[in-house]
Amino acid sequence: MPRPPSTPRRTVPAVPAAAALCAVLTGVSACGAPNGLGPAEPAPSASAQPRPETLWPAWSPASSSPSDAVSDPELQPAPDPLPGSPAVPAGGLAAMDQLDVLRADPRMRRLTQRGPVDRPGRPGIRPAVLHDLTGDGTAELISAVDLESGRVVMAAYTVRDKKIVPILYTSGVRPVVESVGVDLVVRGSATDGGEQAIRYRWDGNRMITVSEVRSFRTDGEARPTAPGREPTPRDVTPPQGTKEPAP
Repeated sequence: MPRPPSTPRRTVPAVPAAAALCAVLTGVSACGAPNGLGPAEPAPSASAQPRPETLWPAWSPASSSPSDAVSDPELQPAPDPLPGSPAVPAGGLAAMDQLDVLRADPRMRRLTQRGPVDRPGRPGIRPAVLHDLTGDGTAELISAVDLESGRVVMAAYTVRDKKIVPILYTSGVRPVVESVGVDLVVRGSATDGGEQAIRYRWDGNRMITVSEVRSFRTDGEARPTAPGREPTPRDVTPPQGTKEPAP
């Protein structure tokens, strides 16, 4: 007996599991968005990173940018206020004469007889720089003195309990000094292309080293001169024929 003709079977398109899951989750989160954002959801704004700003542009030739800090140092003891320093007025260090501050610092006093300079090329005290190094919104005083040897002695001061406190003392051979946010970067260059960048950061008591990046000469040797060492007595000896100012 002949079979009756079979009824064609209807086929239903298969729904991929991922598509089904996306449909179920609709309203909870966007599915398949390449940036992870839902419909009409604004993208988060990118925070601007601080860029290096040269403190003494006239004394600073163009150079490569310093490297970022790589570690957080341990807290060091707080330095003592300068003995016999002048009273800090209501306007803070910005309202004070830089020479008065330097003369109150035993380590910088003998350098002040070189006198101020307003351009590079001769020894003397550079114009004062005011910059917030501690992050409290109040500017610290940053001073630099160019010596006959080519070295530059730099010091920074803050105010604690209305007294002047030294928070940095360093030197280098014709360094480039920059601020990166509240950090301070001292870079020294050499004719052979070597460079060392030292980054200082406020640790709650003083400015201390948080990174030191050194490049090398083409022959593989590190350059002999580097920023960041404390001046020796020979570095800061007054020129012959001059008298050291009275304290």
